[in-house]
Amino acid sequence: MLMMLGPLRFEVVPFNAGSYDHGHAAGFAEKPVLGARPPLEFVGEGPETWTIKAKLFPETFGGLSELDMLYTLRASGAPHYMMRGDGAVMGWVVIRTVTERSSHLGAGGVGRVIDVDIEVARSAPPAATTFFARLARVFLPELT
Repeated sequence: MLMMLGPLRFEVVPFNAGSYDHGHAAGFAEKPVLGARPPLEFVGEGPETWTIKAKLFPETFGGLSELDMLYTLRASGAPHYMMRGDGAVMGWVVIRTVTERSSHLGAGGVGRVIDVDIEVARSAPPAATTFFARLARVFLPELT
């Protein structure tokens, strides 16, 4: 496994995460001063984002069901746990955007190569009741 975003696993096939970018920011308040460069006051952590670049080869390896799952996760608006394949914890994130580019279209209009960019941002973890309700749906679907 290369990476995991909620229940979505990025593996070599069918849903391959080829690279990712990780950005951190700091927040500053600008204080206007006459005749001088305005001093900046640190106000805390700014946004932390990742852009995951994935590639699918649906005709050869599949992966369209994973792409559908990604759209469902984004549409939920809920935070999801992200972990790198070596076990490094990336934390709770929300999926901000998913961009899909299809090329080499087949007869049915589905791309033979689909590039997917996923932008996620660090968020607070879900409330405990929400988290445990989701776990119950995964492990005990007959209760929901």
